[in-house]
Formats: sequence, structure tokens, C-alpha cells
Amino acid sequence: MNTATKEKTSQKNEPYQGTEKLLWGIVLAVVTFWLFAGTAATVAPNIMKDIGPEHIDASGMNLAVSITGLFSGLFMVLMGGLADRFGRVKVTLIGVVLNALGSLLIVLATGALTLPVLLVGRAIQGLGAACIMPSSMALVKSYWEGAARQRAVSMWSIGSWGGAGLAAIFGGTVVRYLGTWRGIFIASIIISIIAFIMILGTPENRAENQEHHRFDAIGLVLFVLGTLGLMIVLLYGSKLGWTSAITIILALIAIVCYVLFYRWEKHQSHPFIDFALFKNTTFTGATISNFLVNGTIGMLIISQQVIQLAGHKADGSLYTVFDAGLLSLGYGVCIIAFIRIGEKLLQRFGPRKPMIWGCMITIISCGLLMTTHLLIGQYVIMAIIAYCLFGLGLAFYATPSTDAALSNLPADQAGSGAGIYKMASSLGGAIGTAISLAVFYGLQGSKVPDVIAMAGRHDNSSIRLAAMVALGVSLVFLLLAITSVTMTVPKGGGSATAGAQEASATPAPQLPPDDHRAEILQRLSKLSLEDLERLEHQLLLDELGSLDTETLQVLVDQKRP
Repeated sequence: MNTATKEKTSQKNEPYQGTEKLLWGIVLAVVTFWLFAGTAATVAPNIMKDIGPEHIDASGMNLAVSITGLFSGLFMVLMGGLADRFGRVKVTLIGVVLNALGSLLIVLATGALTLPVLLVGRAIQGLGAACIMPSSMALVKSYWEGAARQRAVSMWSIGSWGGAGLAAIFGGTVVRYLGTWRGIFIASIIISIIAFIMILGTPENRAENQEHHRFDAIGLVLFVLGTLGLMIVLLYGSKLGWTSAITIILALIAIVCYVLFYRWEKHQSHPFIDFALFKNTTFTGATISNFLVNGTIGMLIISQQVIQLAGHKADGSLYTVFDAGLLSLGYGVCIIAFIRIGEKLLQRFGPRKPMIWGCMITIISCGLLMTTHLLIGQYVIMAIIAYCLFGLGLAFYATPSTDAALSNLPADQAGSGAGIYKMASSLGGAIGTAISLAVFYGLQGSKVPDVIAMAGRHDNSSIRLAAMVALGVSLVFLLLAITSVTMTVPKGGGSATAGAQEASATPAPQLPPDDHRAEILQRLSKLSLEDLERLEHQLLLDELGSLDTETLQVLVDQKRP
């Protein structure tokens, strides 16, 4: 064999390493959801005004806004599992195509069929996101290692958190300068095409030794029914009446479905959501805190709405969508500018400290936004500072949390595990927003307690009080997030401790699943052949012991002469 042939063979056997082209293609794919699809809430009034009240009302528009996040959250674990089985590159590309298709339907929505076409387009966008998020995260885990992976996670987070951070100002800018909200989704189609071209041609990546098994359809149905019931209660509870029969029945349906879902999943060999992944406390802490931190997006929505509803500029005019969005510019800029700092903090201190620091900074931001008793001029200054701190806190939190989750997933479940983590993002944002808005709208019209002195006009006092309490929901979420991190994520792990995790009573340090498996295999390799055969024999006996009586009887009958 000559030298050239040897080099080709060596290159063929070397594992594929992620490239800048692939990384930027992934970032653009992620942006198609968080930036473009996420602007619908910002430009909702413009969409309704353009289409006309005869074709779409407020309830229909609210459903169109929320259905994308709902669909992405509901089907993210499913698509992550399909990515593990059929190929993560393939599922990512399918998601990009679905996003472009959904965006096209939204652009074409007009006339009598506006609402159904808009809803279908938004739902397809959600399915596209459900494909893109877990499969692209699994590609990051598979094609980058060490510091390179942490950088790739930071870039991925820029597309995700940064895209969400710039959604408000982006939507307002497009409407103001292009004159049409449809330009947002035309841009989404163009970016989707670019992302598709950049990812196309990447070597396929899927989980090794994937066995063909029956899909857990019952688990999926129970989870979907429970989540839909919960979301309907949160979104329409104030309209239906919190104590009405319909609301109570829907709440009971959600509770029963979740209980049945948990009990069903515990007895499935291939469940829709593998609860065994949560045996790793670091993955558990990253996922739970991710759900709670994403729930604080209500801070942005509530504060933006109270500025528009209760605030007047110096000339007496109301704040517009563009004005309010411009105030939040620091939010997106700080996320993008400081997210690499979160990466450096991860490398220095491990995931625990930066995650806690990020939540604490966001708590300060929440406290500033809760000062709705101030005059609008003072509140605007508070909001500008708060938005910058909000972005800084999320920048500190994002990469450490994502890397902690990815690093503690077994390689053959990277897609489905990433799906669970990102499902926590989508459902956390949807549920957190729904709770915050329910409190905000539910308290409007309430009397302001004497202990709260509202400065300036008093005809908007109930709106300002409602915003203050609704923002307090995010404060509770952040306190719970800190609690979950301190109880589950071990100390240390960065260069400050030479990569070692510090001993702590709660939680005890754990190896990532793949490293743990390798350690066990290393110990087993030292056993004699006789000991290994005895171990195999014992495992078979244990498996027989777990079978029901009827199955055992069938096996015995088959062995009888």
C-alpha cells in the first residue's frame, strides 16, 4: 500500500470534526425559530390591523402566537428520538424545510382563510423547531469536543437566546421601515435556504446500535393531552372563569393525564420520555432550571405591555411597539456580547457557579422591572438597565447550563436527551408566559393597596399593580431555579479545581453516563471468564424473575418434552 492510499484510509477512519460552515449553518437554523418565529408576539397588533377584525380576532391571534411554542415543546422529544434513529443531519434539514414552508403559509395568509392558514403555518414552524433544536444540539455534542464544544454551545446559544433577545426590536424595525409584518417571514425563508445549503453535505450522524422498537404512542398522547389541558387553563382560564366547570374539568384532565403518563412511562422499555436520564443529577438540575429560567421571558412581555398601555411620552403620545422594543435592545446585545463570557466562566468554575450567578443577576433585573409605581420617565430608565442585566444574567447561565446537560447525556440518547432539555425551554417559556399574562390580565381593575404609593396618574394604577405582581411570578421562578441548581449540580469541574468536582453532601459528584459505562467496563475487563459467565447467568436469572407468571408458564411449557 503506497503513502497516498494510507493517508486516504487514515482520513476515512478519523471521526468527522465540526466545521465553521456547519456551525454557522446550525446557528442560522436555530435563528429561524427564535428570532423570526418569535416576533409574532411583538407584531401581533400589526397583523390583526392588516388582516382585519373580520378575519382574525384577539383570541385567534393569541392562539396563533402560542401555537408555535406549544407544538415545538410537545414534539421536541419525539423528533430528538427520530434524529437518534434516522440521522441528526437529516432531521435538522427537514426542520429547516418545515420552517420555510410554515413561513410561506404565513406570508400568504389573507382573506377568509386567513386564520386557518396562519394557524397551520405557525404549527408547521413549531414542528420545524422541534426538529431543529434537539438534532442540532446532538450534532454539537457529537462533532465537537472539549473547549471546541463549549464554543459551539456558545454559538448555538447566541442563535437561541440572542435571537429571542432581538425579536422585539427586530419585529418593530421591520414593521416600521418595511411597512409590512410579512417581511419578517420572507426573511425567515431566505435565512432557511442559506442554513439548508450550509448544513447540506455534512456526514450523517446517528446513535450507534439503535434497536428497532415500537414507538410509545400512548405516552405521547397522554403527554400531549395533559399539556394541552394545562395550556388551555392558563391561556383562557380568566376568560372562561377560574372556577367554571370547564376550567376545573380541563385542570383535572391535565392532572390525570400527567399521572397516567408518569406511571405508564415507568413500565415501558422504550418510553417517550426516559426518566432514567434524570438519575444524573446534573442533567436534572440543568433541565429543571432551564424550564424555570425560560419561564422568566414573561418579564420582557409584561414590562413591554405595561410601557405601551400605561406610559405616555413627553409629547403625550403612547409608546409604540417600536419604542418599547427599542428600550429592550440592551437585552439582546448583552446576551450576544457576554455569552462567550459564560463559556469562560464554565471553563474556569464549572457549570454550578455561573448558573447561580446568572440567576442572581436576573433577579436584580426582575426587581428593577417591578418598580411600576414610578413615573414613566423613571421607569423607562429602570427598564433599560433591567433589560441589560436580564441579557447579562442569561448570558452567564446559557452555555454552562446547556453544556452541563449535553455532557451528561449518553451518546446513544443525545438527540432524545437534548429534546427533553429543549422541551423544557419551549414549555417553560410558554407556561411561564401564560401564568404571567393570566396574573396580569386577571388583576387589572383591582384596587391598589394603601402600602403601594403610585406616582403620577392614577387612572392606570390597576394596570401598573397587575404588572408588578405578574413580574413577581418570574421572581419566584428564579428563586426556584437557584434552589434546583444548588440541590443538583455538583461544585467545581472547571480549571479552578483542576477539572475535579468538589466533594459535597448534596449533590454527590457523578460521572457522565458514557464515562460511567466505560469505568464499569474497565472493571469488568479484569474479571476472569468464569466470573463473567457467572455474572451473565445471574443477569438472566434476574430477568426471568421480573417476568409475569403467564410468560414464565409459556417458557416452561416450551421446554417440557
